[in-house]
Amino acid sequence: MAEEQRIVAGLAGIAVGESAICTVGQGLGLNYRGYDIKDLAEKCECFEEVAYLLLHGELPTRAELDNYIRYMASLRDLPAPLKVVLENTPPTAHPMDVLRSTVSVLGTLEPESAMDATTGVKIGERLIAVQGPALLYWHHFHHSKQRINPHTKPTDTIARNFLKLLYNDNKEPDELRVRTFEVSLILYAEHEFTASTFTARVVASTLSDMHSCITAAIGALRGPLHGGANEAAMNLIAKFSSPDAAEKGLMDMLDRKDLIFGFGHRVYKRGDPRSPIIKSWSKKLSEQPYGSPMLFSVSERIDKVMEREKKMFTNLDFYSASAYNQCGVPTSFFTPIFVVSRTSGWVAHVIEQRQNNKLIRPSSVYNGPQPKDYVDIQNRRNSRL
Repeated sequence: MAEEQRIVAGLAGIAVGESAICTVGQGLGLNYRGYDIKDLAEKCECFEEVAYLLLHGELPTRAELDNYIRYMASLRDLPAPLKVVLENTPPTAHPMDVLRSTVSVLGTLEPESAMDATTGVKIGERLIAVQGPALLYWHHFHHSKQRINPHTKPTDTIARNFLKLLYNDNKEPDELRVRTFEVSLILYAEHEFTASTFTARVVASTLSDMHSCITAAIGALRGPLHGGANEAAMNLIAKFSSPDAAEKGLMDMLDRKDLIFGFGHRVYKRGDPRSPIIKSWSKKLSEQPYGSPMLFSVSERIDKVMEREKKMFTNLDFYSASAYNQCGVPTSFFTPIFVVSRTSGWVAHVIEQRQNNKLIRPSSVYNGPQPKDYVDIQNRRNSRL
């Protein structure tokens, strides 16, 4: 008799590999290469500091960080063939599809020639640097009728460059918005074997190229049960004009057993440690003249109702929605921003997978029909009667 196989839906709680990159809810909280996420979000000057940590294994020195910011800024060029693709991508396309195509096209223009850590890191850094400019080039070409220059100042971080290109007004962006954006990128950078990260590692295990790994990861992140949850959370919050309306509407949704995005987590049962961090920045934004106190109040009421009624807690996506909205970011850009950040983690995982590789090929438990006799084609209709 064949040994009975145990099925765990969604691989919940199943360890499928080892990693030195990140801990998630394993008694150590959330750490990137040993550093607590709270310290990184509070003390790191910019996202580049964390990207350097993930891709190079240690925090940079002052000189290394300054040089790294300039180096990443130098990687923002958009090749002419990529511009053609972006200009011919429909304005109605989802921005996630734009990023997925951008990475795939770069894989044809700048293919990976050697699968070693050095090459992988360089490709990762190129993708992190160019994704935002590519997205905003497409956006402004179709919506502002401009071909924007992807380069701003060589000392501009990825966050500052993104906001400058988004606003496209030749002004320095508000510093609170820049800092909020930096923190959000730090919080989204890495999170162990999430669906998109595992997808990247599965593709890497076949010895595929880096661009294929990242393209596949973007596809996994696009879904509302993963990266798209921040967009879904914003669409929920935007439905309500006041906290009382939010409570009534949410109770109706719970009665209908509607899915509420931005709450709960596979690993964190008592709350995502990243959520209070981004919530604090959303609150600071709401207190500014350009902020939205009502948006934040509605978010807080939804938060309290979900905790009271369902004992469910916010994850990073929920308050990221109101934070991004108050930074002037279109809702459809929320998940692409996630991509810009998480590419640092994905690349680190692809490199780690390659260093001790074994093809990832799980098995399934068959629940289909029992063996059947083959029926000649002329008799098949009768065999179904």
